[in-house]
Amino acid sequence: MVWQEDEQYTAETFLSLLQKVLAHYPNGKIVIVLDTARIHHAKLPQSFLEEMNGRVELVFLPPYSPQPNLVEGLWKWLKSDVINRAFCHRVAESRNSVQQFMDELMKALWSIIDRLCVRF
Repeated sequence: MVWQEDEQYTAETFLSLLQKVLAHYPNGKIVIVLDTARIHHAKLPQSFLEEMNGRVELVFLPPYSPQPNLVEGLWKWLKSDVINRAFCHRVAESRNSVQQFMDELMKALWSIIDRLCVRF
């Protein structure tokens, strides 16, 4: 898993994330599912993707479609278990709580699948 923490999510940070993904997965085709945020369509990452000659494919979810966007379920879970349960006096406290939540999830990946994924 590739993780990136930034204060702001910009076209530059998205490009940096794409570069990290490519470094982490040096072979084969990569398909990334994204929402329709403007930074995902910015010129900077698009020109980088063109240089990759189709190795990276971006698949965009339809706008206003939380059902197929599993990260929406993750945000809801995070808010209910972390954000809404405690008042943090400092941003660092909030970040630490979120990081602990994410660390726990990574220990039990099947719990993510069981909670977020629709099974057919």
